[in-house]
Amino acid sequence: MRTVVALRRYPLKSARGEVLQVADVESTGLRGDRTWACIDRLDGTVGSAKHPRRWGRLFDVGTTMSDAGPETTLTLHVDGTSLLAGSAAADAALSKYLNRPVRVSRELPPDARLHRTLPDEVGMVPDWMGDARPGQETITAIAGAGQVGRFVDFGAVHLVTTGALSLLGERMGGVRVAEERFRPNLVIDAPRDPEPGQELRLGDVVLRVVLPTPRCVIPGLPQGELPADLSVLSALARHYRIPVAELGRAACFGTYADVVQPGRLRLGQVVR
Repeated sequence: MRTVVALRRYPLKSARGEVLQVADVESTGLRGDRTWACIDRLDGTVGSAKHPRRWGRLFDVGTTMSDAGPETTLTLHVDGTSLLAGSAAADAALSKYLNRPVRVSRELPPDARLHRTLPDEVGMVPDWMGDARPGQETITAIAGAGQVGRFVDFGAVHLVTTGALSLLGERMGGVRVAEERFRPNLVIDAPRDPEPGQELRLGDVVLRVVLPTPRCVIPGLPQGELPADLSVLSALARHYRIPVAELGRAACFGTYADVVQPGRLRLGQVVR
């Protein structure tokens, strides 16, 4: 029987997520997910750990969103300071912590873009990035911003399966690969990922799988208690480079899904 074995949202883009027991799923994804982001005051780009040198410290910022949302408390783990997202105090503290002037905002910039550093693995550079080279720094649009209306990379919901995680671990020599490296909203106990076009019914919630998830540098980075592990990226480049719709080939893991029918989702929910 397929069930939901983990449920997470990430109120602030690239910061630590919240482990949930219950989540309201709206037409644009889990309520509160990627609602906030750090906006760079110098160039207007969106803060993302896809550029670790600029934004990697966001992984150590805790997030807690109120049940009603969007009020969100940010916690700097370096000293335990707690601040309200969107306040002048939060902007000042994060600017000092990140060593660059930022504001924490729920408003999407008209042309939402982010800095990224491409992985050093050749197979991790997607075909659609043209002449981009491994290790190159670049600026790209956030495709999901216009589609979903929040700071998501592409789809409304991101999911991975236990079967896919287990197979990745086998391909890496029999290790356990932490699901947290991929920052999913849902982890489903299933032998393999669903295919694009398939619909998943989770109680009242219905999701339709859209695309496999192209991976960036993030799964190999240190995140909270997880150490850096570049072998994850090597395995993705070797074993998971596949066609993504008409876009070309990319190293993918997990899937993006659209919300067909909103509703309330609980940990342990049966998936059909």
